[in-house]
Amino acid sequence: MKIAIIADPIDNQKGGIHVFTRELVRALLAADSENEYILIREKRGPVIDGARQLVIPNNRTGLGLAALRLFFIVPLVLWWHKVDAVLEPAHFGPFNLPRRIKRITAIHDLTPLLFSHYHRYHSQLLQKVFLKGILRKASLILSNSKHTTNDLKAHFPFTAPKIATIHLGHEPGFSPRASRAILDALGVHRPYWLSVGTIEPRKNLVRLLEAYRIFRSEVQEEVFLLIVGQKGWKSEAFFEALEQHPYRADIRLTGFVSDEGLAELYSHAVGLAYPSEYEGFGLPVLEAFACGCPVVCSESSSLPEVGGEVAWYANPYDEKDIAQQLIAMYRLPGEARRQLKQAALRRASAFTWEKYAAECLRAFRRMGG
Repeated sequence: MKIAIIADPIDNQKGGIHVFTRELVRALLAADSENEYILIREKRGPVIDGARQLVIPNNRTGLGLAALRLFFIVPLVLWWHKVDAVLEPAHFGPFNLPRRIKRITAIHDLTPLLFSHYHRYHSQLLQKVFLKGILRKASLILSNSKHTTNDLKAHFPFTAPKIATIHLGHEPGFSPRASRAILDALGVHRPYWLSVGTIEPRKNLVRLLEAYRIFRSEVQEEVFLLIVGQKGWKSEAFFEALEQHPYRADIRLTGFVSDEGLAELYSHAVGLAYPSEYEGFGLPVLEAFACGCPVVCSESSSLPEVGGEVAWYANPYDEKDIAQQLIAMYRLPGEARRQLKQAALRRASAFTWEKYAAECLRAFRRMGG
């Protein structure tokens, strides 16, 4: 088959969809010698061996131009190049394709539907208007967890026979690091908890701030909280709580951090504090494990699929429960902490992009072509 991948997230995002698209492309090209791949990009980037790249610029300042690209220009290019299938990693589209072109749609979560109040209005509207039709036209739906699959089946029962449930992997660069260069640059020379993710309501950071306050009042030691991630939508409540926090001086916001820097932060952290209300998968948990970093995360959604028996779980709606898990993990004796780190590394080894690509290819063959 000739398969086109809408690789726009490589160019226009820095979050989870960017990581997914980048590693999906790398893994498929490394594993697949049968199919031909074309990458649709917004910007010209480094040549990726094994794939042809077609640059179709996108003007994100003008909604009309962006829609023209999405609904007409990209479909025309796919038709012109006689692709057999098109894979959309960001689960929006493709649109206006000839019937002969198979559609592969990756669904990461259903948060715009399940937590619509946490999303901007236009995001809610677009999902409500288009998602059902996208799923109906899809020949194959890639779901990244059993929990996401169950959500799909509950809200769109017709998707059941088209779903392939495949857990994500972690990028090989995430591994234990001895270097502390980024910590030196940030001026962090004390123990710290780490939080990773876009600053937006679903990540539950307001409750994390309160849990951290309880933790500090109980532990009474200078343990920092580092929050890694870009400012997202509807984040006003977080920043208000942050400015009023009694330990504000010990809370650091780093903004975006490269994978190399993030691996260092995971490697030296007391642990990852990840009380997100809902995750379709939860890549930060897996990245932390790959660096030998213990994890305290929510007991909800897909996170137990990733964390298994290694992560420590808390009720995401109970600040005291989150705090008690943080306190207990911080007070672990040395040997217990060493064993927990080793368990994290073993857990991470079960999730690889090589496995993801192999399962994808099996799903492609079942889809036919």
